[in-house]
Order: sequence, then structure tokens, then C-alpha cells
Amino acid sequence: MPHDAMNDDPITAGVRRDDPQPLYRQIKQRIREQIDRGELGTDAKLASERELEKQYGVSRITVRQAVRELVAEGWLHSHPGRGFFVARREEAYELHLLRSFTAIAEAHGRVPASRLIDGRVCPAPAEIARPLFLPVGADVVMLKRLRCLDGQPMVLTQDWFAAGLVPGILDLDWSTGNRSLYAEIRDRYRLRPDSGRTTLSARLANEEEARLLELAPPAAVLTVEQIAYDPQGRPVNMTFSSHHPLRYPLSLDQRGQKDAAGG
Repeated sequence: MPHDAMNDDPITAGVRRDDPQPLYRQIKQRIREQIDRGELGTDAKLASERELEKQYGVSRITVRQAVRELVAEGWLHSHPGRGFFVARREEAYELHLLRSFTAIAEAHGRVPASRLIDGRVCPAPAEIARPLFLPVGADVVMLKRLRCLDGQPMVLTQDWFAAGLVPGILDLDWSTGNRSLYAEIRDRYRLRPDSGRTTLSARLANEEEARLLELAPPAAVLTVEQIAYDPQGRPVNMTFSSHHPLRYPLSLDQRGQKDAAGG
């Protein structure tokens, strides 16, 4: 019989067997709280599986599930043969539709850069056409870039525009430096994002994201989907981005500032 079922005490080391939340999630939350309070600091070694089993009165499989998810979400990292350690977490970066990656980076004293991954004109799939108010199959420009800070990959972004809004944009040199996409569409095409919608989520990184963001699978990425509108409510562009969860954690900026839009 699993150790979890052998202990009839409803409360053991802060986990409750009468709680509808699974035991591994309760353990995961307790460890998160220890990290948040500083009881487990950066690079601190987590107790061994055996010690956690004894502390929480649960089975090893329960402990492993909790630890596995904490690793996938970037809270812990593994040193084979040594155990699990608290991962280093960067200062959070503001998420603001109307503020650029470059402006945010410079405000944090970091040096931004970009690397072109892909750029082309292609027929719009339905999930891109609808939010851009285009018929399915209409020509759209897709620009995929890897955004870096101080030489480290941070964010993989994929921007979509109606091709008629940005003629010749792919002829610009996107392969070097830190050319700002939104500076170009503002100054070259007179497009001015004024409002928008942002959707946040998280999932496991795919093969490309893991490779470009230097993540050891299985690893999680923070995902952001944004669509920007001009002052008349017309779509300007749609952006999908995958963020390194440790190097580029996000905070949601809800102030009313409207400085230069970015990309």
C-alpha cells in the first residue's frame, strides 16, 4: 500500500488529505512558499526525496511529481548525482503592449539584440487571418526573431502583419543589431499601435524553443499572445512570443503609460 494511504492523520507537515487538491500539488506549493520567503535561497539544495517523503508522509512517486513540475516551471534545477537546487531567477520584466523590448531592456541596464530566424510572405491561416480582419489565405508577412539581452537568448517572437500594410519590410536587414520592428512600422509605415489585447499562458517548450532559448527539456516557457490596434481600432499586427522562464520572467505593467510601442 502506498505510504500516502497509510497515514490517516488529516494534516501532515502542512499538507491535508482532506484537501481536494492533490498531495503533490500541495507539496509543490509548500516548496514554492519556502522559496518565496527566502527560506530556500538561490542555489540552496532541496531536501532529498527520502527526507521529503518522511517530512510530508507521502510516497516517493508523489514527491517526484512535485519536484518534476518545479523543475519544468524553472523553480528548481537538477545536478545529477547531487540532487535538486533552487534556480536563479532574474528580475521580472514589465509586460506592456505599448512599451518596447528595447526600452524595457535599457531601463533595466541591459543590452538588447535580435537574431533573424525566419521572414517571409505566406497565406494567412485561419488563426492569424481572423484577428487581423483578413480573409483566410490573404498574404501576410511573418517575421520570427530571437531577442537577446547581454548576448543571452531571452524571447522567441513571431510577428504577423497584413502584407499590404508593410510593403518591403522584409527587404530591411533584420539579421544584425537590434532593429526595432515597431520603430520601423511607426516611422516608415506611419502605423501607430494605440491599444490591444494580451493573453498569457505557459506550456512545455517545443524542440525549436528549447534549442534557441537554451532550455534543457522538459522545460516550460511563458507564452504571450498580443494583438495591437491603431487609434481607429484596426489591427496593426499580431505577436506570439515564448519567454525563457528564468532569464526573462514577466510582471504585468497595468499603468496607463503610452510611450513608444516596441518590438
